[in-house]
Amino acid sequence: MPELPEVETMVRGIRRHCENRAILQVEFTPCLRKPIPVFPSRDAFARISGQVLTKVGRLGKRVLLELESAETVIVEPRMTGLLLVSSPPTEEHLRVQWLFQSSSGKADQLRFWDRRGLGTVSLLSPEQMLILRKRLGPDALQMTEQNWEERLQRTSRPIKVVLLDQSVVAGIGNLYASEILHVAGISPLRAACQLSRSQRALLHQATQQILREAIRYEGSTLNDGTYRNALNEDGGYQNHHLVYDKADAPCPRCQNVTIQRIVQAQRSTFYCAGCQK
Repeated sequence: MPELPEVETMVRGIRRHCENRAILQVEFTPCLRKPIPVFPSRDAFARISGQVLTKVGRLGKRVLLELESAETVIVEPRMTGLLLVSSPPTEEHLRVQWLFQSSSGKADQLRFWDRRGLGTVSLLSPEQMLILRKRLGPDALQMTEQNWEERLQRTSRPIKVVLLDQSVVAGIGNLYASEILHVAGISPLRAACQLSRSQRALLHQATQQILREAIRYEGSTLNDGTYRNALNEDGGYQNHHLVYDKADAPCPRCQNVTIQRIVQAQRSTFYCAGCQK
């Protein structure tokens, strides 16, 4: 489930504990569950021992751990992955640990935990990072109105489906796409290329509003309890959702129509047919 707000919250949570610290060891912990993909290999990670983790950043829905060698460790949490500087929710789903030199008041370990084993961990060269960046669209928080115009006019796919395409805009997932379109008053069924200039402006504003507010509340922890911040605590934005997972509830905007659930690209979409015509 982690989308841009959850991944940004992870980044902010681990940055102050892990930046500018020497990595003593990378440990792939024994796990009887589905193994996570590791690129290029687990053995390759031995060469980062002794290196300083110079910067913790984000690329769309991925966490970047930049090393003094100019290589970058990419952690992609996907549906159920978490990066933690505290004890994990369970020991049996712990996948990777980065061990740091001990320093008073700072975490000595960074842990990647993944209940379903859908996440990935990669070690990329600068050239490989450049290829990855070219595959992704602009970050959702950095998109300008001109970016939206250029990218939406290229496709007649429904706007909700387009928002999930990371090559168009990076960072937005299923949950926040429904919330953004509701605030913008745009039907998820509308063809992206048919949005008017004023609708694109509303989409731009709603994207900034929803994502920044979700970051302020440290992301959304849904009923399954999977998402946790870096300290293994709940996010708070789930208490402010307008339409996501609220099928048959009254629309909070118009109060006249109930929220509908439809399926687009094998994902649930929630919207108000009255407000989002």
